[in-house]
Amino acid sequence: MNKKLAAALSGGAVLILTLSGCSDDSSKKVDDWAKTFCNSAQPQFKKITDANAAIQAQTRDDSKPADVQKTDSNAFQQISDAYKALGSAVDQAGAPPVKDGATTQQEAVKELNASSVAYANLKKKVDALNAGDQAAFAKGLEDIATELGKISSTGDASLKKLEAGDVGKAMQKQPGCQKQTPSAAASGAGAQADNSGSPSASASPSGSASPSGSASPSASESPKS
Repeated sequence: MNKKLAAALSGGAVLILTLSGCSDDSSKKVDDWAKTFCNSAQPQFKKITDANAAIQAQTRDDSKPADVQKTDSNAFQQISDAYKALGSAVDQAGAPPVKDGATTQQEAVKELNASSVAYANLKKKVDALNAGDQAAFAKGLEDIATELGKISSTGDASLKKLEAGDVGKAMQKQPGCQKQTPSAAASGAGAQADNSGSPSASASPSGSASPSGSASPSASESPKS
């Protein structure tokens, strides 16, 4: 029932940062900026990873609609809060020491805040679904997965811009911006929900500092009833 949503989320929780450009200063200044941001951002990346894992844990065919609804709602709220906090982290880190750094900083904050709003809206839509009508609930989840896929497309394009710049390279070296592992609670829930073990690796952040994945909603997959 929740598989399309989980697939879309694993490819959709992408940081919308466009901090690319040519460095005007020494690499040390770029590294210092990346360290400042990544240290503040690490807890937020962890929240997004845990939210991904929680949704992955509710992909069993026998998952109850009420349980799926509660899990998805909480996960979307968690991701929304994380993106808002990431916007604040970019704001507090200051303009990155690259060409047009102030502009790219402002755009990054704006886009991160927009992502926060987008996930908050998805939470509202999940909350509004009728968990008592399983067929209608499954259709509602499918529609939400489609919308989530659109968020994914935008994020993937911005991620490429980030990885092309000096700031992106500096961020990749920072532990705080590297791949996060789901917490014991989140991964434990996944193990209980699926005998195959922990959630899919695609639900975890990539080594490029973003909770990105390559998965996308399957057009051929139908909602489970």
